Amino acid sequence: MNSRTEKRIALISVHGDPAIEIGKEEAGGQNVYVRHVGEALGELGWQVDMFTRRVNLEQETIVQHTSNCRTIRLEAGSPEFVPRDNLFTKLPEFVDNLLEFQKNNHITYRLIHTNYWLSSWVGMQLKKIQGCSQVHTYHSLGAVKYNTVKTVPLIASKRLQIEKQILETAERIVATSPQEQQHMRSLVSSKGDIDIIPCGTDIQRFGCIDRTAARAKLRIDPETKVILYVGRFDPRKGIETLVRAVAQSKLHGSYNLQLIIGGGSRPGHSDGDERDRIEKIVAELGMTEFTSFPGRLSQDILPTYYAAADVCVVPSHYEPFGLVAIEAMASGTPVVASDVGGLQFTVVPGETGLLAPPQNVDGFATAIDRIIINPQWRDKLGEAARKRVVTKFSWDGVAQQLSQLYTELLQPTVKEAVLLSGVS
Repeated sequence: MNSRTEKRIALISVHGDPAIEIGKEEAGGQNVYVRHVGEALGELGWQVDMFTRRVNLEQETIVQHTSNCRTIRLEAGSPEFVPRDNLFTKLPEFVDNLLEFQKNNHITYRLIHTNYWLSSWVGMQLKKIQGCSQVHTYHSLGAVKYNTVKTVPLIASKRLQIEKQILETAERIVATSPQEQQHMRSLVSSKGDIDIIPCGTDIQRFGCIDRTAARAKLRIDPETKVILYVGRFDPRKGIETLVRAVAQSKLHGSYNLQLIIGGGSRPGHSDGDERDRIEKIVAELGMTEFTSFPGRLSQDILPTYYAAADVCVVPSHYEPFGLVAIEAMASGTPVVASDVGGLQFTVVPGETGLLAPPQNVDGFATAIDRIIINPQWRDKLGEAARKRVVTKFSWDGVAQQLSQLYTELLQPTVKEAVLLSGVS
């Protein structure tokens, strides 16, 4: 397996464009995962083609990230933003165009790695047509998600059906934490092969600036107690829980406090309603004076925000992994997170941060207070957090594990090896 054609892989991420600016609409953990995995695999000698859906006419069709890694945007319906729950009917065109791309470029992918349930359907069609092997990462399980939302979308039954089918038919499923693997087994199917390979982060970029320098750059007073949230504006992200926890925290009124709620796309996009709702709650609770909404944080400034914070809070109702937690930890900042999903894997209570029950305002208030009121313990947690990420969650390490898995799947079977050798 030394030739460039043999070490070729297609990463499919229909709704999560690896080339888009992180923080924009539909750009979150999945985009980060696919982009960094792709680039890190490229460094290991893989030829990586990352397929996604084109959402406007101004977008380049092909974005070359490195010599071995590129994003390829395919037409699937009108080139406009479509919410992920409405994308399923566009997928047959995506499949047709991916097949056409292969034909025009004289490529046949023997191995595909699909991301999210929409992409898994695309992968299953390719597998039927051209017999490729399929690896799949869920990023989110419908069986878990639909237990945390009040309104279940019309596509729910189709998603649950496909998520069960992919678990039972893919050559390998990649779970990003033991907790996600457990949910697959208990909620989806007892069949299928699952490997645990975590998400990663850039340990050079996160952790490149210390708290004093970060605060000077952001013009934050050295004595201010800074609480940070980073992520989309989505009710399932639990921002309301964080805001109400800070409102009843012992810090409120006793310290110079700053709550930074970073992230979100431009006004008028789908997360605008949730941002408006959170801003109203902040105003009602009398927190406007010390709460800021800096908007989408570019990848250049994000490490500075993490480093400037005393604590980063991840109050999601559910997270299969939670990239924000390890980005903060890589920056030497302890994390207070919901006691759910992959956050139970990334955050070690009492060692790298604390866990609190999801949607539990009292629990989050207590956890935030415990860390911020004790600066020495906060620093100790931050040091241990950085060490844990460096040891377990670097992108290079993740790519090495995936490369090993891909290589194993591309090895010819005993029967194929006999046929190739010409032995009857």
